[in-house]
Amino acid sequence: MTARPYLISVLGAALLLSACGESKETPAPAAKTAPAAGRLTVSAQTVADLKPVPATLTTRDMAEARARISGTLVALTIKEGDIVRQGQLIGRVKDDRLGLQTGAFDAQVAAAAAEAARAQADLARTRDLFSYGVYAQARLDQVEAQAKAANANLAAARAQRGASAELGAQGAILAPASGRVLVADVPVGSVVMPGQSVARITSGPLVVRIELPEGQARTLKIGDTVDLAAEDLHGLAARGSITQIYPSITGGQVTADVTAPNLPGDLIGQRVRAAVKIGERQAIVIPRRYVATRFGVDYARLVDARGAISESPIQTRAGATSDTVEVLSGLRLGDVLTPAEAAR
Repeated sequence: MTARPYLISVLGAALLLSACGESKETPAPAAKTAPAAGRLTVSAQTVADLKPVPATLTTRDMAEARARISGTLVALTIKEGDIVRQGQLIGRVKDDRLGLQTGAFDAQVAAAAAEAARAQADLARTRDLFSYGVYAQARLDQVEAQAKAANANLAAARAQRGASAELGAQGAILAPASGRVLVADVPVGSVVMPGQSVARITSGPLVVRIELPEGQARTLKIGDTVDLAAEDLHGLAARGSITQIYPSITGGQVTADVTAPNLPGDLIGQRVRAAVKIGERQAIVIPRRYVATRFGVDYARLVDARGAISESPIQTRAGATSDTVEVLSGLRLGDVLTPAEAAR
């Protein structure tokens, strides 16, 4: 009785082994092959070595509308964002002392005019009597000198009065250049001093101002191309050229101006991403159609000696043109690629 279960176990194992022996292996799927057309052999190319640099959208110059006399700001007709033209009246400073001073000079002019009129009348009488032999030549010379002195005093009084009136007229604040008002933060009623800035106005054409370390700035030249981030400029500009390199160095940085077409002027002082060429290097650049992207990962399709396709993940970044990419890793020189959509 004890041998029967053992016999049944042996028979079951034998049946299982025979069943496994009769099972057929599943054939492996055939590898995809690449067509001969469209294959690309990876090679190195000479590309520009671009360095990201800080940049600011600004104008070539900034004009300051300043008060020319001390006094009280009684009017300011502009605000931030307004467009002004050169010479436009944008504010006025008033000093009551200048009005009183001008009034005093007016009185001096009146007195000098009366004295000059009396001296001219004396000169006319003296000349008439001199013609009849009443007065001697010395008397006539004396009266003529007094008349000339009175006329000179009148001219001096008028000049002083004009200078005082002109000083009062300098209370008018004029726009020094045509452009957009950036800052106008002095409230009406404030006391201002001579030379104090009341408003800041853009002046000159729009530029993108970049800064570069002095060691790398030696490679900069007028006319060099600078890549700009189009999304930072409302898509209006993507590339510009260097038009001016400033000779001074501030904090180890060299400043240069980049001119580009269609720069927006609505946000002066906006930060812009820029890239400057500082040299050349060797890189792997391939057309974008040889790259497939799935779930945020880029792949390239490699072709072996038998024509079979295998995918390899690669790391890329944007190339010099919109239809190319630069491969940072994942490919070697001599690899053969097939377009991402080519497979059979």
